[in-house]
Amino acid sequence: MAGNTSAHRSAGSGVVERVLALLSAFDERHRRLTLTELAGRADLPVPTTHRLVGQLVQGGALVRQADGAYVVGRRLWDVGLLAPVQTGLREVAAPFLADVHAATLATVHLAIRDGDRALYLDRLSGRASVPVVSTVGSRLPLHTTGVGKVLLAHAPGEVRKAALATLTRATPHTITHPTRLQDQLRRVVREGYATTVEEMTLGACSVAVPVRLGGLGEGDVVAAVGAVVPSLRRDRARLVTALQVAAQGIGRSLVR
Repeated sequence: MAGNTSAHRSAGSGVVERVLALLSAFDERHRRLTLTELAGRADLPVPTTHRLVGQLVQGGALVRQADGAYVVGRRLWDVGLLAPVQTGLREVAAPFLADVHAATLATVHLAIRDGDRALYLDRLSGRASVPVVSTVGSRLPLHTTGVGKVLLAHAPGEVRKAALATLTRATPHTITHPTRLQDQLRRVVREGYATTVEEMTLGACSVAVPVRLGGLGEGDVVAAVGAVVPSLRRDRARLVTALQVAAQGIGRSLVR
């Protein structure tokens, strides 16, 4: 009996691992995947993938589109929103982000570091026609965005080292020279904010500041808030001030 139970657990674990491999096949660059692509990225046989994907579709975790490709379903997003780091931080930050949005009319972001990526927890769209690729739940390279540079500047040394070794180019303006990026990151720590100029998307500039636990200068950096605008030539100081006020409010609220 004990042997059968052990075998059952092992088989169950295998199914869970396969399902997780299928769900992990989706990322920022792979939002829509065919059955064959899912099988390849999850390293699973196509028949196994077909069976498991069918069950995930039935459960609402995946959605099959008209052309046969699969996308992440709303059920997964709803479950993901229950994660404490997202729900607590998003709820606390919401009124402060709204204040920045109202004062600047810019697209406003809230992000945390998720490994070597900036994970966007919230976004309020601005009124200006600025190309913005981020969406709530998207994960973008740390070195290409304002919030990402803030998070990278305050990340552990091993994270910065790994990021500097893999600087991909999103636009002709993306900084891919490690020494130049290191200089920028030191300036971010010294000046308290980061900027980008068309480094993630042409026609879009950004500025971002750290959210420190407790809202104090020595508190741990737990997130970043940023704004995306067409240009930083005139409004940089005003945007930095608005973002810093919001970040301090969020940080203080997190420890209440």
